[in-house]
Amino acid sequence: MNFSYLFLVFMFYSVLGYFCEIVCSSIKQKKLVNRGFLCGPYCPIYGVGSLFILLLLLRFKNNPVVIYILGAILTSAIEYITSFLLEKIFHNKWWDYSDEKFNIHGRVYLFNTLLFGFGTLIIIYTGNDLINYLLGLLPEMAMNILAYSLLVIFIIDVIYSSIVAYNLRNRLIICEELKNEKLAKIPGMIDKEVKKRIEKLRAYPKRLLEAFPNLQITNAKELDLLKKIKAKKKTSKRAKKRNRIRKRKILL
Repeated sequence: MNFSYLFLVFMFYSVLGYFCEIVCSSIKQKKLVNRGFLCGPYCPIYGVGSLFILLLLLRFKNNPVVIYILGAILTSAIEYITSFLLEKIFHNKWWDYSDEKFNIHGRVYLFNTLLFGFGTLIIIYTGNDLINYLLGLLPEMAMNILAYSLLVIFIIDVIYSSIVAYNLRNRLIICEELKNEKLAKIPGMIDKEVKKRIEKLRAYPKRLLEAFPNLQITNAKELDLLKKIKAKKKTSKRAKKRNRIRKRKILL
């Protein structure tokens, strides 16, 4: 189990998890949804979970009950920790199971945990042999080239997507501050703050909001303010353009 092998296993299950997310989310929302925090077609949380399962639970292969129970607990713990860290880092709750029965702080819930247990069985008894067979077809040099090429792409994606998510976090924090009662009583101060702190920011990342609808629900007021600011900027640009054209006509 060298680095190239482990990383390709990670990418295999990340891609597989991504497509599972797309299918489930698209059925639930009745439209095609590009799920995932990153831009590429992979969800790293599934890759991480799969690696932990293979590294920690293969020794219990002769006992499927133990594998199911430990797999369900392990993967749910990973989901909970990931949700907690993303919320603390990016000031957003990327998924929320608060409306589901038997949930823990809205980060994990029983039905998902049970599904993760079955997923663990599939990985141990089917997925592991399949991926070993596929990777066994590759010469060592080809495996290394593939792994490190994907690693470079993955790192670039993580950096870019983190910047986008962090910018969204900053926008939401600014909008929360602008909703402060003291500022709300002084429209001129709000306009000044908007111009100084938001005007230079790009439009909020549409893909992230489509991939995680919960963000739009929990931050509805902030996002509505961002839309108004964006519309105001467009109107201002059009007005300036009309003034320039009018001045040229006068000069002519």
